Amino acid sequence: MKILVTDKLSDAGIEILQKDFPVDIKLGLSPEELISIIPEYDALLVRSETKATKEVIKAATNLKAIGRAGVGVDNIDIEAATQKGIIVMNAPDGNTIAATEHTIALMLAMARTIPLACQSMQEGRWDRSKFMGVEMHGKTLGVVGLGRIGSGVAKRALAMEMKVIGYDPYVNAAHAKAQNIELATLDEIWANADFITLHMPLTKETKYLLNAETFAKMKKDVRIINCARGPIINEGDLAEAVKSGRIAGAALDVFEKEPLDPASPLIGIPNIILTPHLGASTQEAQVNVAIDVAHAVVAVLKGEPISTAVNMAPVAPRVLEIIKPYLSLSEKIGRLIINLSEGPINDITIEYNGKISQLDTKMLTIAVLKGILAPLLQTSVNYVNAMPIARDRGIRIKEINSKETTSFANQITVHIKTDKGEHTVSGALFGDEGRIVSIDSQRLEIDPVSWLLILPHVDRPGMIGKIGNILGEVQINIAGMQIGRTNKKGVSIAVLTVESHVPDEVISKITALDGVFGATLIDFNDF
Repeated sequence: MKILVTDKLSDAGIEILQKDFPVDIKLGLSPEELISIIPEYDALLVRSETKATKEVIKAATNLKAIGRAGVGVDNIDIEAATQKGIIVMNAPDGNTIAATEHTIALMLAMARTIPLACQSMQEGRWDRSKFMGVEMHGKTLGVVGLGRIGSGVAKRALAMEMKVIGYDPYVNAAHAKAQNIELATLDEIWANADFITLHMPLTKETKYLLNAETFAKMKKDVRIINCARGPIINEGDLAEAVKSGRIAGAALDVFEKEPLDPASPLIGIPNIILTPHLGASTQEAQVNVAIDVAHAVVAVLKGEPISTAVNMAPVAPRVLEIIKPYLSLSEKIGRLIINLSEGPINDITIEYNGKISQLDTKMLTIAVLKGILAPLLQTSVNYVNAMPIARDRGIRIKEINSKETTSFANQITVHIKTDKGEHTVSGALFGDEGRIVSIDSQRLEIDPVSWLLILPHVDRPGMIGKIGNILGEVQINIAGMQIGRTNKKGVSIAVLTVESHVPDEVISKITALDGVFGATLIDFNDF
C-alpha cells in the first residue's frame, strides 16, 4: 500500500509513515494532477492547501484513508468519502496546548499593554507613564466553553491566583468543581468577570453571542479574548464598545472573515490586539499534529481502531446490515431529547428491549450521544469521539439490555437527566423506517423527518385549530400531527410535522396563545 502526502508535513510524521509504507511527497499539485495520480494510493495526507473534492474522491479507486494534519476538515468532502467507505481523520488534540498558551499570552499582553509599549519603544520613545497595566492576581476570569482548551486556560489562570467562573451548558457542577471552576450563567459572567475568554464552537446559538446588548451588561473594565471562532463576536459592535470606553479592550486571534479585511472596523483601535490566527502556530503543535495523523493513517491501513475519525469508523458488513436502520433512529432520538432538555446533563440511560438487546449495542449508544452532542458542538462530534466528549463533560452513561419486549419487538428508550429535569423518548422500527413511539411516556407515532414542532398545551377544544391558523397564515403546511395526553391533568402535547422552517416570530405568536406552554422546533432535514 502507498501513501501520498500533498502538503508540507513535519519530518516526524513522514518518518512514522515510512516505517510501514512507501510514501510519495508531491507538493503543489493542481486538482487535475491530483485526480490523475490518486488511483495509485491507499492513503492521502493533507493540511489545508490540498482540496480533497468529490471529484478527487471519485477518482480514488484504492483510497482507504484521508488524514488532515490539523483540526478543520473543510477542505475534504466528508460525505463523498463516507459514501465510498474512506475514513477521514484529523488531529484534534495536537494544538490544544498551543491554543491554550496563546490565549494566556493574549491575556497577559492585553493586561500589561505590551504591544503598544513595544511599538512605542521601536519608534524611539520612552512613554513609561502611558502604559499602566492591571494585574491578573485576584481578578475574575470568565471562561465561556469548558472543553479541553477552556479547561486548560482555567487551570493556568488558577495558577496565577485568579478566580475562575465558567459557562458550559453541558458540563455539570460536580465536574466543574473538581477543576476548581465555579459554574455561572452567561449573565453572571457578563456582570462579574474582569476577563472573558471564549472557547466554544460556532453554532446558530453562539453566532454574535457577544454584541452591543451583551457588552452593555459587562463591567466597564472588562477585557475579552477570542481564540475560538471569529463570528462569535459582532466585530462592529466590539469596535464601538472599545472606542467608546464601554469595555477596556480585546485580544482576537480569529475573525469572521480571514484574512482580515484591511477595512475592518477592528483595525486602528489601540486597545484591540490582533493576531493572524496563530493559535496552532508553534513548532511543537505542527510536529504534534503530524505525528497524530500519521499514527492514525498507519492504524487504518493496518486495520486497527483509531480515535480521531471524523466520519463513521469501519463496521463489518454483516453487523452493519443489522444495525444500520437503528443507527439513524438512535441519533434521531438523541436529537429530539436534547431539544426537549434544559440545563447541564448529568445522566444518560439507554435501554434496549427485544432481540436488539442481544447485539453489540455500543455503536447505537454512540449514535444516541452523537444526536445529543452534535447540535451543541456541530461537526466536531462523530462516532469515534462522542463517548470521550460526553465523559470529558462529566456525563454518566448507562446501558440497559433486556430480552423482554415492550409494545414493539425491538425498542430503544433514552432517558436524560439534567439539573433542571428529566425526559424520556422511545423509538422503534416500522419495517426499515424509524419512528418515535413515545415522549415522556406519552404514546405517539412520529416520523422524525423535516421539522417537528412540539407544543405542550391545555387540553381543550379549539387549541389545535388556533395553532393551525397561525401556521396557515404564513403558508406553513402541516404534513402530520400527533396528540397525546401528558401525566399532568388537563395538559396535552401536540407534535406537528411541518414542511418548512417556522420563523422565531411565528413561534412567538404561537406561544403567546392562551393555553400554549411552550414550543420546541427540531430540525431533522440533515438525516
